[in-house]
Amino acid sequence: MLILILGLILFLGVHSVRIVAPEFRDRIIESRGENAWKGPYSLVSLAGFVLIIWGFSMARYEGPILYSPPAWMSHITLFLMLLSFISLAVYGVPAGRLKAALKHPMLVAIKLWALGHLLANGDLASVLLFGSFLIWAVFDRISVKRRLPEGQSEDIETGPVRNDVIAIVAGLVIYILFIWRLHEWLFGVPPLIL
Repeated sequence: MLILILGLILFLGVHSVRIVAPEFRDRIIESRGENAWKGPYSLVSLAGFVLIIWGFSMARYEGPILYSPPAWMSHITLFLMLLSFISLAVYGVPAGRLKAALKHPMLVAIKLWALGHLLANGDLASVLLFGSFLIWAVFDRISVKRRLPEGQSEDIETGPVRNDVIAIVAGLVIYILFIWRLHEWLFGVPPLIL
């Protein structure tokens, strides 16, 4: 469990610098250049990510079960994951109408992913992993909004609706691949237990 916690501290910690100390990040970039920030940031992120994967793979079988979700919760999780993959695809393609509507589609995707997995998993490792990401994404979204100058709204450019169609199709394809085989192949757990 300690490895998972260390990974979460590293990964979410470095991703929280803009939340808790945005001036620090800006000073480093201004005085030393963008690569002086991106290099260590990437290394700490990668180290944290590796520790999260390693720690979770060990801890999910060792930790106590905090709650046992009812079987129907998995159906809600499947729906939330569909929306999460679509939101992630919206983030990755050029702007359509959905990017402006979601404002921060990556954070929306993370929140949906984390909430869905909290609904379906009651073991301590899952609660730590998905709960940490959910809390971080909520605080990050609040932080993004607070960084705007007073009275200014988030102006997110819009593009053609075809970009939304591309994002929806891409999200659906990735979702189907995860349901079909990828989730079990990557994480050792089938998303559907028939």
